[in-house]
This record gives sequence, C-alpha cells and structure tokens, in this order.
Amino acid sequence: MNFIGITIAFSTFLIIGLCHPLVIKMEYYSGTRYWWTFLVVGIICIVTALFVENVIASSILGVTGASLLWGIGELFAQKKRVQKGWFPMNPKRRHEYED
Repeated sequence: MNFIGITIAFSTFLIIGLCHPLVIKMEYYSGTRYWWTFLVVGIICIVTALFVENVIASSILGVTGASLLWGIGELFAQKKRVQKGWFPMNPKRRHEYED
C-alpha cells in the first residue's frame, strides 16, 4: 500500500488548519504590520521545496509556503472582518481601525 497521498493530504489539512488561527492571532496582536514575515517564510519554504528530494517533505514545504503566501491576503482580509465586527478588536490597537 502507498500512503504518500494520504500523508500529504493529512499534512495539507493540518497546515491550513494551523494557518487560519495563526492569521487571526497575528492580526489581533500586531495587525498587518508583519505581513512580510509570511512573505519571507513562504518564499523560503517554496524555494527549499525545490531542492528537497523526499516527496513528502517537499510537498509539505510547498504547501506550507503556499499557505503562508495565501495568509498575506487573509491577514488584510482579517483586518476588514475586525472592522465589520465579525472578530474581536484588540483594544490596545483601536486607533489602527479608525478611518
């Protein structure tokens, strides 16, 4: 039996599942100020995936990199969701939401 596909699918599910709360917490505590960390780490993961010979490890790195790059857009969308009142606002950063 070949479990590579199932392993990659399960890993993808976990990575996406972990990135969602990461975006929420990052926006709550620091806003969109550190979006570039998602960019840098995402690019590092994707470039590293190109050089890793193991299929599972390369896939996990690629999915992690793509999820982090997607997270940049979600970080800015999360700020809009907070402004709409869908998520709690960090009272220490209330001034960042004023137009």
